[in-house]
Amino acid sequence: MAAFLGAVRPVQCSLTNFANQRLKLSPSIFPVSVPRNGLSFHHLLKRTFQSSLHSAPVESTSSNLVTPSGEQSEIIFVGTGTSEGIPRVSCLTDPVKNCPVCKKAADPNSKNRRLNTSILIRYNGSSGLRNVLIDAGKFFYHSALRWFPTYGIRTLDAVIITHSHADAIGGLDDLRDWTNNVQPSIPIYVANRDFEVMKKTHYYLVDTSVIIPGAAVSELQFHIIDEEPFTLHDLKITPLPVWHGQGYRSLGFRFGNICYISDVSDIPDETYPLLKDCDLLIMDALKPERSTPTHFGLPRALDEVRKIKPKRTLFTGMMHLMDHEEINAYLLKLKDTEGLDVQLSYDGLRVPVNL
Repeated sequence: MAAFLGAVRPVQCSLTNFANQRLKLSPSIFPVSVPRNGLSFHHLLKRTFQSSLHSAPVESTSSNLVTPSGEQSEIIFVGTGTSEGIPRVSCLTDPVKNCPVCKKAADPNSKNRRLNTSILIRYNGSSGLRNVLIDAGKFFYHSALRWFPTYGIRTLDAVIITHSHADAIGGLDDLRDWTNNVQPSIPIYVANRDFEVMKKTHYYLVDTSVIIPGAAVSELQFHIIDEEPFTLHDLKITPLPVWHGQGYRSLGFRFGNICYISDVSDIPDETYPLLKDCDLLIMDALKPERSTPTHFGLPRALDEVRKIKPKRTLFTGMMHLMDHEEINAYLLKLKDTEGLDVQLSYDGLRVPVNL
């Protein structure tokens, strides 16, 4: 179940009905998000133009752009790092200590170069290609700048939030580029506890009455979700409740037979049944030697893989102590010794999936 709050005041609605709606261009009627402080003629004209952009099919005219072929869906790893990102500035400027991973990550093409953890689910719904983003952290703009043009990603059909830390919601303001220039608005699916945080951290996106007339901020439509499954553009999404530190709830998500858990320190017993028959598990693994109070380390993450028994696992959320090549070489040996298909992901990785 989910409640649609819009960007102004709480309103109850059916998520299923909302998800099945399509924006249609009409000579006299356009979908317009109206802030409480009213619309100027310029604002109305801009929203009309945005509606026409969103209603038109997006076509790639560059040979450098890549789109899924046929009915093939895919997951794109928009970011696979920690809140501070890799490389650390402090490591690159340290006159004494040498950080080999950060030194490698200084190369823009290094697989050790990692920004805030996020994925994009790209799939063919009944009404065409859909792009659903999970989390928009404080480095989202930089990740989108790198990967969206490369993979021909223009529109965002929704953003789903795992939790309300800065590395998951810090980029919500950057969505203004889409709602000002590409599409009228973006639906945000978020748990109520995290929405309450957004009312403070992004108050001007929740209550648009505080915006100075003429200012162009992100036009977001907030949908409150609980821990029950919901449908988003023909795709069933099942929340996976986990702990991200003592007493702090975070959500993973299952779609099809893919399970995504980006920020976790413990998995409640009631969540394990939701992880059965998982083809691809994407899971938190912060450090090589141990866990922290808020994140799995590699040993604990591997123990969870042995318990959950997915067909394949890709770890995410790695800090600068996790060297991509070295850790993957170690993990590759586990396939021979234990039959575990486990590797580290990396920013820009594309994985074909069946949804």
